[in-house]
Amino acid sequence: MFFPMKMYAIVDCDNCYVSCERVFRPDLEGRPVVVLSNNDGCVVARSNEAKAMGVKAGTPFFQLEQMFPGKKIAVFSSNYELYGELTGRVVNIIRNESPALFRYSIDECFVYLDSELDYKKWGEELHKKIRKWTGMPVSIGIAPTKTLAKVASHFAKKYSGYNHCCVIDTDEKRQKALRLFPVDDVWGVGRRYAAKLTAYGVKTAFDFACRHSDWVRVTFNNIVIHRTWQELNGVDCVPNEEMAKKKSICTSRSFNGMISDYTTLRTHVSNYAARCAEKLRSQNTVCSVVGVFINTNAFREDLAQYWNYLDRRLITPSNSSVTIVKAAGQLLRDIYRHGYQYKKAGVIVMGIGNPYPMEHDLFDITAEQLQKMKRLDAVIDRINRANGSETVVLGSQQYTRPNGEGKAEVFANAIRHDFRSPNPTTRWSEIIRLV
Repeated sequence: MFFPMKMYAIVDCDNCYVSCERVFRPDLEGRPVVVLSNNDGCVVARSNEAKAMGVKAGTPFFQLEQMFPGKKIAVFSSNYELYGELTGRVVNIIRNESPALFRYSIDECFVYLDSELDYKKWGEELHKKIRKWTGMPVSIGIAPTKTLAKVASHFAKKYSGYNHCCVIDTDEKRQKALRLFPVDDVWGVGRRYAAKLTAYGVKTAFDFACRHSDWVRVTFNNIVIHRTWQELNGVDCVPNEEMAKKKSICTSRSFNGMISDYTTLRTHVSNYAARCAEKLRSQNTVCSVVGVFINTNAFREDLAQYWNYLDRRLITPSNSSVTIVKAAGQLLRDIYRHGYQYKKAGVIVMGIGNPYPMEHDLFDITAEQLQKMKRLDAVIDRINRANGSETVVLGSQQYTRPNGEGKAEVFANAIRHDFRSPNPTTRWSEIIRLV
């Protein structure tokens, strides 16, 4: 098979969250490390040492000590501010060293490579530069299709002999790699399709690639699966343009414990709405629909159960924190019912589109008010970028509670993060001090 001259690389941060935590904690190299989900609920990221111990993704935090008695496991709460900042540095390096790229996720970038490059040398040098400049380890897979590049990345990550960069540039290498690659690990093959393929005796990516095109079409009747089959056979067919912007954004959390009072619940919902607004502004879009949902704990059969969702269309599409938080608060007020113990809430923004040209309704908001809100959001975003997220928040994002001394303490974030690491690159108050 003759591969086209165009090649793709995928640059993937190794154990991203754990690697971010290790950047400022070199003493953790070689030690088992785990990162927990929101509210310190369960394990979402593991170092190779933790994986070797048998720590599984999704393990509840409270079970770790019982399952691994006497084992010293370093535990961290999720710190997305730190992870976003460090991976942003990695992406900037990749951008400077690449002809073109697009970011696929927080820890992965696809790169379009020129045919004149020495692919192996380029990948190894990029790994060295990223490691030296940011402290982040990466694995690089290079191949003529995005799916094969993902396969190559797996081998670069798993086998040290590749020196962090694996290149699939001949049909012989392609076949050898696919024979060693389980079909359920193939990018684009979900759990349901993997089970169906296994039932047909397809165990490896090579088994799948060897099936006839007509068999794939008739068996699955799914364009994504057929594209995956084509890509495994060296046909570049996954669209090359950047991933389309999200059509909806959802921010939701399960609470640490349960909440019954409206004021505390409103604080959470206001925080979620503000984060949705920030995400809209970060991708330069607006939304036309805001939705809110709340629910009790379905596993507590001894408690009364309640679930509700309500959404509302905005007269003028917006990405303003004030507008979206206000709409979410009104929706929560309409669906909240007294007497229930709530376990989870969330905000969804939909109908996402470009902000320009954007018309405003004369009965909703004036042009002058619209400009004031834009300036307010810009100032809040700038301050929070410089000093750390939630340095400045809206009043409804805060709640107060007695501190036992006759005074009220103010809280802006009710999410539990008992093991959160500092943010020395984004917060002056947490900058590293050398003594």
